[in-house]
Amino acid sequence: MEHAAAAQHAVESGSRLQDLAWAILVLPLVMAFSTAVLTPRNRMLSAALNTSGVVVSFLLSFTLFCVFGGQAVDATPFHWLPVAGLDANIGLHLDALSTLMLLVVTGVASLVMIYSTGYMHDDRSYSRFFSTLSLFVFSMLGIVLADNLLMLFVFWELVGVSSYLLIGFWYEKPSAGDASKKAFLTNRIGDFGFMLGILVVWSLAGTLDIAALKDKLVANPALLGPWAGLAGLLIFMGAMGKSAQFPLHVWLPDAMEGPTPVSALIHAATMVAAGVYMLCRVFFLYTAAPGWPAALGFLDGVSAASIITCIGGFTALFAAVVAVQQDDIKRILAYSTLSQLGLMVMAVGLGARTGDPSASMYHLVTHAGFKAMLFLGAGSVIHACHHEQDIWKMGGLRTKMPRTFWTFLIGTAALAGLPPLSGFYSKDEILAVALEANPIFFGVGVLVTVLTTFYMSRLVLVAFFGRARGEGAGHAHESPASMTVPLLVLAVPSVAIAWLPIGGFLSHHFQPGHAAHGGDILFGPFNHNPIAAFFGLGAAIFGFSLAYSLYGKAPASDPLSPRLGLLSQAMRNRFYIDEIYDGIVVPLHNLLSQVADAIDRWLIAGLAVRGLAGAVEIAGRALRLVQTGSIQTYAFLLTAGVLLIVLLALK
Repeated sequence: MEHAAAAQHAVESGSRLQDLAWAILVLPLVMAFSTAVLTPRNRMLSAALNTSGVVVSFLLSFTLFCVFGGQAVDATPFHWLPVAGLDANIGLHLDALSTLMLLVVTGVASLVMIYSTGYMHDDRSYSRFFSTLSLFVFSMLGIVLADNLLMLFVFWELVGVSSYLLIGFWYEKPSAGDASKKAFLTNRIGDFGFMLGILVVWSLAGTLDIAALKDKLVANPALLGPWAGLAGLLIFMGAMGKSAQFPLHVWLPDAMEGPTPVSALIHAATMVAAGVYMLCRVFFLYTAAPGWPAALGFLDGVSAASIITCIGGFTALFAAVVAVQQDDIKRILAYSTLSQLGLMVMAVGLGARTGDPSASMYHLVTHAGFKAMLFLGAGSVIHACHHEQDIWKMGGLRTKMPRTFWTFLIGTAALAGLPPLSGFYSKDEILAVALEANPIFFGVGVLVTVLTTFYMSRLVLVAFFGRARGEGAGHAHESPASMTVPLLVLAVPSVAIAWLPIGGFLSHHFQPGHAAHGGDILFGPFNHNPIAAFFGLGAAIFGFSLAYSLYGKAPASDPLSPRLGLLSQAMRNRFYIDEIYDGIVVPLHNLLSQVADAIDRWLIAGLAVRGLAGAVEIAGRALRLVQTGSIQTYAFLLTAGVLLIVLLALK
């Protein structure tokens, strides 16, 4: 009886989990549809519907996390598309990773929604903005909850469509339209590789269910054989697009053309986080037995995880260097996001050696809070300065916008990795993993920390200190409560979220039974790996000292640019990556398209299709001429034919 009661309780608990998960996923979609169909002209109702939908999703996510924790449950799937050998389902998977990510996505999205009610108040497409934002949140939640690769890919593409609509929200601006197309097309390159990787995995493993695939690879690490490395890299291409890793990083800085709340959501908790989350979700692919097809035999001995580590490390360093000479406040934060995503991807690759990518997910969680706060703080500054984004036309905002200043300062310190703020603990985890796995990438992490502190200190000193350098800054005032309250709320996780045992929670998910390292939470990094902790702290202090020596006296222009000379120009122009693409990739693409057009027009359509049809038509016209209807002609042809036959017979 006791066993039966326990089983019944488990079934009921699983049913409640499923209901909560479906409600969390569907609510934003319902609100987006309701706004688009029922209330497109009612601004206030549209905002209230969409904001309440995401907030309720957050409350349900919080309930799910608190009550059920990291309990693994699969919702009963819907059989969607049975094709020979493939049963495509729509199902949800709940575990420690997905429930934590639900909190991040819905929590940040809720605050962005509330913030948007003030920031977008005067926009004529107010209702369209909120409905599209809800669609974006729905798409991201689908990625988080998907239990199979096909469903994940469908929502992956929905995120791409949603980001296209939001980045190009102000479509009247040519720059916004170009930025949205650039983001969409760049991501399609990565998504094409992702799709090929999914096909390779399915053809070899016979399933797309993530849990079943993991079980098969655990039971047989050589399941993918010589295609393991290629499958891993192709799937990583999807993350290269969404999480903007070199060389598919070029879309992210231009995504600043969208409204600032969109930038906060994309850069903090949704689109760019999707790639890192996906890598952690299918992490078992990178711990399986390595292998390469014969055509890629030169890669024997090199794992896909090693390539991922190199790409992540290079992206982190490259973006940090570029950020040093950017003047647009949102563009500085955009390159900061690129750099931090590079660190997360690097941590995923390094984690393949230990089977634990929790350091990457840990930094993703903490980064979502303080980066959202930084972007919303930048939006508050831009709003107060009459849409001025050049930091050299700001200044003196510290006293005019105290709430924005203090929250922005907290976000900067967290991003730089200063204790006891959250960024210190999550970044220390990455540095500790790098120190144990590969000292070269530990050096990369330390150098990135120096540069991060330098360019963020430069931003704060130039924009908030000194005197006002522009008319907008001279008349600036604090933003309304609808914009500053979300900043104050986000300041709490930026300071204290790492005081919770998130690292141990994630480590236990990837390695059940794995105990978190000892020491109390506040001084844990110094107890666990003091070398990494002291190097990270020293790098942050050095970066701030360097920035203060250059910008502490509030100069009128950047004193570093003349010293760097041509290097400064290259950094400002992002090392001309876009120009290289325009000079090489675009002409090559145009040439290939012209060749394809010529083949299609002249060989396929012209010779093969129209040529065959034309030959039949000409033959028909020629035969038609024989049928004249004249008896004399028929008699003449009959006589000529008989004479020809007699002549041939005589010969």
